[in-house]
Amino acid sequence: MAEASSVDLGHAVALLAAAVIAVPVFRKLGLGSVLGYLAAGVAIGPFGFKLFADPEAILHVAELGIVMFLFVIGLEMRPAKLWAMRRDIFGLGAAQVGACGLLLTGAGVLLGLPPIPAFIGAMGFVLSSTAVIMKMLDEAGETSAPAGQRAVAILLLEDLSIVPLLAIVALVAALAGVSEATRPAWQSIAMGVGAIAAVFAAGRWLLNPLFGVLARSGAREVMTAAALLVVLGAALFMQAGGLSMAMGAFLAGVLLSESTFRHQLEADVEPFRGILLGLFFLSVGMSLDLNIVLTDWPVIAGFLAAFMIVKSGGIFLVARLFGAARHEAIRRAALFAQGGEFAFVLYAAALSAGIMDGRTSAVMTAVVILSMALTPLVVRLLEALLPAPEDSHDGIEDASGLTARVLFVGFGRFAQVVSQPLLAKGIDVSIIEIDVEMIRAAGNFGFKVYYGDGTRLDVLRASGAATAEAILICVDKHETADRIVELAKSEFPQAKLFVRAYDRGHALRLIEAGVDFHIRETLESAFAFGRRSLIELGVDESEADEIMVDVRRRDEERLELQLAGGITAGRSLMRGNTSTPEPAPLVVPRRGGRALNPEAADVIGEQGA
Repeated sequence: MAEASSVDLGHAVALLAAAVIAVPVFRKLGLGSVLGYLAAGVAIGPFGFKLFADPEAILHVAELGIVMFLFVIGLEMRPAKLWAMRRDIFGLGAAQVGACGLLLTGAGVLLGLPPIPAFIGAMGFVLSSTAVIMKMLDEAGETSAPAGQRAVAILLLEDLSIVPLLAIVALVAALAGVSEATRPAWQSIAMGVGAIAAVFAAGRWLLNPLFGVLARSGAREVMTAAALLVVLGAALFMQAGGLSMAMGAFLAGVLLSESTFRHQLEADVEPFRGILLGLFFLSVGMSLDLNIVLTDWPVIAGFLAAFMIVKSGGIFLVARLFGAARHEAIRRAALFAQGGEFAFVLYAAALSAGIMDGRTSAVMTAVVILSMALTPLVVRLLEALLPAPEDSHDGIEDASGLTARVLFVGFGRFAQVVSQPLLAKGIDVSIIEIDVEMIRAAGNFGFKVYYGDGTRLDVLRASGAATAEAILICVDKHETADRIVELAKSEFPQAKLFVRAYDRGHALRLIEAGVDFHIRETLESAFAFGRRSLIELGVDESEADEIMVDVRRRDEERLELQLAGGITAGRSLMRGNTSTPEPAPLVVPRRGGRALNPEAADVIGEQGA
């Protein structure tokens, strides 16, 4: 017993030592941490120093790193945001998977594979490595950028694709008479849909009450255990339903994205995520069979070169067809031009079903692992060779070390007007903006504006949010404002929050969030516009003022009525539900005038003022 324990401890020490030595060296060389982990895995694996004889056992545990990574990504994806990404997920993602699958299948047939193994090998290679891509996006700080969000959308579609692909393997095996015990395709799909529905129901009605009870108990370690239970439980349930564990964790994260416990959950899972993700890359490196590589290196090299070139070409064409800029299309082609961890699942299923032989499976597995190792090198090479992207902010300073009394997030027309009285009084302000053209235009008028994405916590810290007395959130998009408010309320409680509201629904959400002041962006200008219209139409100024006071009062009463309706209006709007409590009409009948009915007032209130 003591011996086994000693061996286990020795394995843990070897894994940690390999990571601690290799990763800093590779990052120092500019090759990234992913390649460092993979190289360390090869070194300590059965074909290196032989410290591990069974890397598959470690790989199964290490896959939990991907699971937790997807959970954290899910926490950033509110249902409304995910719905807004549907075109990228089911349009761009499906187009990329379909086009690349056809091209790679053709390449496999031309390289000598029979049609069915060529299709299986191609589709396995189509399913890019979520771990590699997300790790590289995370290191580059691009996860929350538009291009990064499109990459996430494609990865989600690829994760979903594993279900029909496994069903196809079972169906082909049954039709070929190779396997007697395969599950019917309809049954696999039904089980997958049922698993998604069950996880959704649990997240919708059970998780928030559960965390509320645990939070009131005051047991901090139990909250951590509950966070891990949610992630691993959802992953296990989805796997039992024939889906990927990563998809289950992502769905759990999405369902908890609107929870008040979201930041706490992210903090609890983060340490486990980082360690296990590194362990995954180590185990992938250990799984590389160097004997197969040495024996069949011409075949492997041919498949590797052909598949990476063909897939990157297909990705580039699809990206351009969907309107991506040239630089983004090239970078996406480099990031996705590799197979991923789901290929191992697909090849194993095809091997056990008898529709792919052992040598082909081993060769294709080696091709996938080598492509994962080459991806960081290809991306670094492209970054060195390609010119700066069209939206490069060369010559513009990134937000770093700012310490002003007031922090502006966003500097469009609204913020430019707001800043005037503060600057006139001599109040020290810092300004961050993500629109490069806006930064350059503001610079022409003497404003010092820094480049920074206010939805990123590290950028807010670098911009001085931790010491600012007030944070003025003046961004155009209401979902972006919501994200910044959430971060600021959680991480910078000392700062007063002044927020530009998009419309009435957004204002309700801001009230719920507890901001110090908000104003609907068109409200005051619309009131002034309406007052002047009355005067020009012959209404006495005093009467016009009286009317405007009445209109303003009714607008405030309407807002209070909506809040009194269970404070649900803002949440309903976030979910796409436009029903709100029926308020009094906005317009009072005067001189035979006709009042708007409550339903019309609802529409006006939500969309405009």
